[in-house]
Amino acid sequence: MDKTYQPHAIEQQWYETWENAGYFKPRGEGDPYCIMIPPPNVTGSLHMGHGFNNAVMDAMIRYHRMKGDDTLWQMGTDHAGIATQMVVERQLAAQNISRHDLGRDKFLEKVWEWKAESGGNITRQLRRLGSSLDWSRERFTMDEGLSKAVQEAFVRLHEDGLIYRGKRLVNWDPTLHTAISDLEVENHDEKGFLWHMRYPLADGATTAEGKPYLVVATTRPETMLGDSAVAVHPDDERYASLIGKFVELPLVGRRIPVIADEYVDREFGTGCVKITPAHDFNDYEVGKRHALPLINILDQNAAVLAEAQIFNLDGSVNDTLDATLPGAYAGQDRYIARKQIVADLEAAELMDKIDDHALKVPRGDRSGVVVEPWLTDQWYVRTQPLAEPAIAAVENGDIQFVPKQYENMYFSWMRDIQDWCISRQLWWGHRIPAWYDKQGKVYVGRNEQEVREKHNLGADVALEQDEDVLDTWFSSGLWTFSTLGWPEQTEFLKKFHPTNLLVTGFDIIFFWVARMIMLTLHLVKDDNGKAQVPFETVYVHGLVRDSYGQKMSKSKGNVLDPLDIVDGIDLETLVQKRTQGMMQPKLASKIEKQTRKEFPEGIAAHGTDALRLTFCSLASTGRDIKFDMGRVEGYRNFCNKLWNATRYVLMNTEEHDCGQDGSEDYELSLADRWIVARLQQAEKSVTQALDTYRLDLATQALYEFVWNEYCDWYLELSKPILWDDNASAAQKKGTRRTLIRVLEAILRLAHPLIPFITEEIWQRIKPLAGAKGETIMQAAYPVADESKLDPQAVDDIEWLKKVILGVRNIRGEMNISPARSVPLFIQHGSTEDQRRLEQNRAALTKLASLESVTWLNAGEEGPVSATALAGGMELLVPMAGLIDKDAELERLNREIAKLEKDAERTQAKLNNSGFVDKAPVEVVNKERNRLAELQTALEKLREQAQRIADL
Repeated sequence: MDKTYQPHAIEQQWYETWENAGYFKPRGEGDPYCIMIPPPNVTGSLHMGHGFNNAVMDAMIRYHRMKGDDTLWQMGTDHAGIATQMVVERQLAAQNISRHDLGRDKFLEKVWEWKAESGGNITRQLRRLGSSLDWSRERFTMDEGLSKAVQEAFVRLHEDGLIYRGKRLVNWDPTLHTAISDLEVENHDEKGFLWHMRYPLADGATTAEGKPYLVVATTRPETMLGDSAVAVHPDDERYASLIGKFVELPLVGRRIPVIADEYVDREFGTGCVKITPAHDFNDYEVGKRHALPLINILDQNAAVLAEAQIFNLDGSVNDTLDATLPGAYAGQDRYIARKQIVADLEAAELMDKIDDHALKVPRGDRSGVVVEPWLTDQWYVRTQPLAEPAIAAVENGDIQFVPKQYENMYFSWMRDIQDWCISRQLWWGHRIPAWYDKQGKVYVGRNEQEVREKHNLGADVALEQDEDVLDTWFSSGLWTFSTLGWPEQTEFLKKFHPTNLLVTGFDIIFFWVARMIMLTLHLVKDDNGKAQVPFETVYVHGLVRDSYGQKMSKSKGNVLDPLDIVDGIDLETLVQKRTQGMMQPKLASKIEKQTRKEFPEGIAAHGTDALRLTFCSLASTGRDIKFDMGRVEGYRNFCNKLWNATRYVLMNTEEHDCGQDGSEDYELSLADRWIVARLQQAEKSVTQALDTYRLDLATQALYEFVWNEYCDWYLELSKPILWDDNASAAQKKGTRRTLIRVLEAILRLAHPLIPFITEEIWQRIKPLAGAKGETIMQAAYPVADESKLDPQAVDDIEWLKKVILGVRNIRGEMNISPARSVPLFIQHGSTEDQRRLEQNRAALTKLASLESVTWLNAGEEGPVSATALAGGMELLVPMAGLIDKDAELERLNREIAKLEKDAERTQAKLNNSGFVDKAPVEVVNKERNRLAELQTALEKLREQAQRIADL
């Protein structure tokens, strides 16, 4: 083996070997076990969330593969409607071409070309993480099979009365000209204003104060043109007499009612709120409760219409109101119209006052423009009938959330569910399978031919397919079964559905998880006609944050690329990467300084295994993950430790008989029996942790066993036998056998978490261990054998460790070199202690570097010594001749003087009543604790100095 562990030298080579050999495909006669990857966007590149998510999934899939389960980790990518369309449109814009110049068909050809050339970036990156996905079954949400599944699902839901078309309020992006989901809306904290406008009361009415108007506070004065009412709280005595009366809408002159609704916050503004059902989601709900008309005043660009469009709640046209708007605002952008309206209100003396106001502004996550609540015709899924069985599936345990508290979030959303808008005004996506005749009548079918045959439409009836495409969440909502061949009843669908595990973030429980549950329960049945759930367990993880707990974002400059941690990146490239494309020089300068401070030498290459082990160590279910580069460094050191341990094992076992041939002519030492017993406990702990999705506990148990017990103790305990000429051949053979067998088990135990280094080492020790098979991936996962538990061996080695650590502590305190042999006296020990001493005298002498060990019987006095306790025993290391008495006293007196000065300062601070009375309690307590620690340390140093002075 190479002297040093070099991950880049082995990782890509092993991944190519695994993939080319087909090791990631389902195999074996075991129970089916399936995980569906949350499909990354085809436009995407790997981020820390992907890295964490895939480390967890791969650990679970490799674990079950080694357990003998017939495993499938299904790969696929999402077509990412808006994101992909924007990428291609930007490329065309650089050539001064728009999609409209090309037309729909030619534009889609360009998208497919881009996907073929550039869309595989994230799949290449997933390979770098060691993700053992079945690439032979890779799917894409726009491929032919999935497109067929999407059409089938839409048609069936429509036939079942669960999909309909209606005019409703949606999040509208005025730049992209499409409805977008709540998940694609980012709420920004911004500075704004609160305008207090006077709405004249009609028919001579006045307020309780005698004013002929109501003052209405709003953050959006431009939408007043579409007001349908003014609302007050039903218990607000100030306006009780005006409920049911009318105001005249300023600048428009339309009469609108004063209504009472508990939605109104009496403490906000004046307690009077304008209700604009067509331009505010909350107002829309108020409008439904009071049967108010919906008055749309904006077009698709968020510019004011020349004439308002007025609709009833069912979307039908309302002809009862004057639909004319003041012509002065027609065609103006909403914000230009806002300035004009404010000016006109001020001129008419209808503006009461304007206050500064902090508000949350909804912006499209891709366009960056302010999203407009807008009335438009869209396709919807009727979700209430689907939600009820989806709630029941979690309540009855068919689906379990890990951790369980996320069920509450799921129930909260599902019990207050609204119908789902599934149409998008894009060209890239699954086109809605609906056709219209010239009268606007709509027909739904799998294709135009089916529509014509079903509805007896002759060739003379012109049909036009709906221009809209489906929300990408609709196709991804079918993910668990569409990828397995549905609507065909394929063997893979029968074998692997329902899937076993879904690993996802809490932020998409509603947008994806809940929708998958609803759609799957309705569309997928087993052979007996029973509805199937999409998965049995939902493992929910938190967000990956930086080491300070802040969300990673480009604007904060704290984003880390997982592959930069794997491969390393120099400082200048890292700075350029973090500041690239920033339009604000001040922000770019701030991020550059921050990056240079945090990574003065860039980021060193740590390898995939170290990064994966870090992610797994942080996988305490449900909590946000604070990512710290120090942890990665620590786990890189762990990999080095395992590598160096292997080199030691190979140096001491190669060219030797290691007892793997079934012969029994070997003898196990106490240390051998101990490490075998501890291996069983480690195997049990790691397995239990993986079975309960506690990868953090699995990592901890693995780390402690490998580093602290196998490497730090057992390898040292093996030396007295392997390097002792007096040890028998049977003893040496037993230790070599144990070294190899335990190391081989460690590799299998660790493989799901750190696949590359374990495969590389396993291949090297396989002949010595007598292991079979081409790859560790297909080797059996270790199973604890309780017959190998050895309580006496464990207790005896723990005794030995305590004595050795006690001697080492004395050396450290007395500044005695580890290389210098010292005598040891033991007193106040039991007969059991004496037995353990005699049986382990050689190992103790070697590992504690002792020149002699003397047992003191009752009544015998030991020499003046430094002491330590090991259980009930007192360990004595004589001080005479081991140290320079004068030099050590001088050193101790210097330390005592320093501590005395610190203690005096602390005591003076605590004697100061000004400090004690005014400082926070926790600060005062901290100083008191510090004084107690200083006094304890002084007492020990003085005792030590006195002992040395008495020599």
